[in-house]
Amino acid sequence: MTKISAEWLQDERLQALLAALSAGDEEARVVGGAVRNTLMERPVTDIDIATTTLPEETIRRAEAIGLKTVPTGIDHGTVTVIADGRPYEVTTLRRDVETDGRHAVVSFGRDWKADAERRDFTINALYVDAAGEVLDLVGGIADIERGVLRFIGDAEQRIREDGLRILRFFRFFAWYGRGRPDADGLRAATRLKDALTRLSAERLWNETRKLLAAPDPSRALLWMRQTGVLTAVLPESERWGIDTIHPLVATEAGRGWQPDPLLRLMAIVPPDPDRLDELARRLKLANQERDRLLAFAKEPSTNPDESDAALRSRLYFGDRQAAEDRLRLALVVWQGKVGQDAAALETVAKLSARLAVVQAFEAPKFPLNGGDLKAKGFVPGPELGQEIERLKRLWADGGFKLGREELLAQAGSADEG
Repeated sequence: MTKISAEWLQDERLQALLAALSAGDEEARVVGGAVRNTLMERPVTDIDIATTTLPEETIRRAEAIGLKTVPTGIDHGTVTVIADGRPYEVTTLRRDVETDGRHAVVSFGRDWKADAERRDFTINALYVDAAGEVLDLVGGIADIERGVLRFIGDAEQRIREDGLRILRFFRFFAWYGRGRPDADGLRAATRLKDALTRLSAERLWNETRKLLAAPDPSRALLWMRQTGVLTAVLPESERWGIDTIHPLVATEAGRGWQPDPLLRLMAIVPPDPDRLDELARRLKLANQERDRLLAFAKEPSTNPDESDAALRSRLYFGDRQAAEDRLRLALVVWQGKVGQDAAALETVAKLSARLAVVQAFEAPKFPLNGGDLKAKGFVPGPELGQEIERLKRLWADGGFKLGREELLAQAGSADEG
């Protein structure tokens, strides 16, 4: 039997909780991502626990050892136990009685194999007890070793239980799979992709964002396009294509950029404000995500020959993040042309210099305020605002060098306005 030794498993809080839930005739094991990632030598973040105790008993035992509990999904057997600020999702062993592709009616039980077989992928149905002994009832360890992402049992049945598993199939493949995706999974995803239309926008975007955050999502996106799944989720990408994703990932690695799901989304959709506004509405992106996407779409195309002064002036009045997003994607395109286009290397150097300016830019403080102009006869209103804007333009175009007195000397008067 496989055994693991991990620092997170030795945590006193976790050990105390597992001991409490395993007392008497009961059993409790950590399940899912924590076990999978430990076996794959990946970082562990969330720790979930499966137990034979019923939800009410889970609460009683956890509170008996001084831990706080929250009945986050008690109808489905899930209780969140909080120990020193760290949450553990504890779920009673269960089987699905009835599903409609979005929701499931479950019955609680004590059968570990039945609990494993109701899960999505073999690599997610691994359990480990407090001593580190791994329980593998569906062949998950072998699939980890082969880099295979495989549905448990019949792929179509798993997807019919929850249509989101189509996107999860490609997301987990992007993170953990090697080679070609499992053929049964691909066929099932292709046949049942219409199930995605019945899912909430929040669930779709959450999975898509996680997929785009993978170290290299390019192969997953390619297979999503081949199966029609990408068009079902992101129809905007259909004619724009995903060719920029692979060079973007390579450029990220070469330049030390952190994977950025939103930048990767920008790489596969057209910079059309109307279409991206519709995308943001359809997938219910967070306001910050929507604003960044639309600012990118409205940002002028990158000019490698733009002077530093002109760029800084534009940044002062514009959106620094949008300029950076445009520059990064332009760099990716031109980086891919090095060796094929004689001018590419020079353009890459220029774009790199422009990017450095953007990243270092901090908007200076304008030396004047409304009170300064009131002394020249302006009163609060449109004319004062217009004059301040004119002087800001003059100041920015001059490299932000003019001081307060010089700007006042350039100021007009209310009578001239």
